Amino acid sequence: MSSEKKVVLITGGAGFLGSHLCDLFINKGYKVVAMDNLCTGDLRNIEHLFKHPDFEFYHHDVSKFVFVPGRLDYILHFASPASPIDYLKIPIQTLKVGSLGTHNLLGLARVKGARILVASTSEVYGDPLVHPQTEDYWGNVNPIGPRGVYDEAKRFQEAITMAYHTYHGLETRIVRIFNTYGPRMRLNDGRALPAFIGQALRGEDLTVFGDGSQTRSFCYVDDLIDGIYRLLMSDYVYPVNLGNPQEISIREFAEEIIRLTGTSQKIVYKPLPADDPKQRKPDITKAKEILGWEPKIDRAEGLKKTYEYFKNLPKEEWFKDPYQFPKKS
Repeated sequence: MSSEKKVVLITGGAGFLGSHLCDLFINKGYKVVAMDNLCTGDLRNIEHLFKHPDFEFYHHDVSKFVFVPGRLDYILHFASPASPIDYLKIPIQTLKVGSLGTHNLLGLARVKGARILVASTSEVYGDPLVHPQTEDYWGNVNPIGPRGVYDEAKRFQEAITMAYHTYHGLETRIVRIFNTYGPRMRLNDGRALPAFIGQALRGEDLTVFGDGSQTRSFCYVDDLIDGIYRLLMSDYVYPVNLGNPQEISIREFAEEIIRLTGTSQKIVYKPLPADDPKQRKPDITKAKEILGWEPKIDRAEGLKKTYEYFKNLPKEEWFKDPYQFPKKS
């Protein structure tokens, strides 16, 4: 391995987005250090990289002190539970990784002289009163509601990242990620797309919460990963929305999944969970102007690829309990 290769640390590297980022940087000729405590990540997402000479994996919780020997040029902080099932079941760990974990990694970036990009989320906007959501919107968030542990962890993450930038002069980037989908998502993680496909595969009715009029905007993972890389390499230090502005209601989305999978099951309706956002659509003007980025893969193409991935999982995965988590901390 050449000593001139740049080194990137990717936290949450065995997760959905983190594993795709590992692939990207390996393909671009970087040395990649992936770190994950496997709370929600899965080693199968990165096992194809284990024999690569420029890939290392650290089984570690970033909420505890983080040490990586040698050179480090970039850090991408993607360690966090990211679905309602996750952060309702493990709220303390969700808060810790967004606060203590981010603090640890900002400190590491400062010691190493590395540029750090942190993964924030459209959830910082809460149940938005502005539509579509622009980066200068401050949000409508319930800090003590069931989703507050995730929303406020990410809002704190943005605040401490900007503090390190302004106080220490650290090179920082912040990406606000809107709903993203694709291969390596967890099938039963509680989000609409894998939930619907999982129910279809198991021959169950598709569950829509509320009347299904709430909207989401789904971005295919390859588009998102490209945008993240462009943001990392840009000179822009403030938050940037990345997502697909093509908006669809959850009811219409469930109907799309029924057509895609060919299931004969119907839609059933259940009460809307507390603080569930009614609308979600990114304004990506900044991403277009600053990064020259916008999504290229339409939903029909992306959904087909994602369904093929889920359909080819071992059948026991279709029925896996989504509530299996490590002990409380």
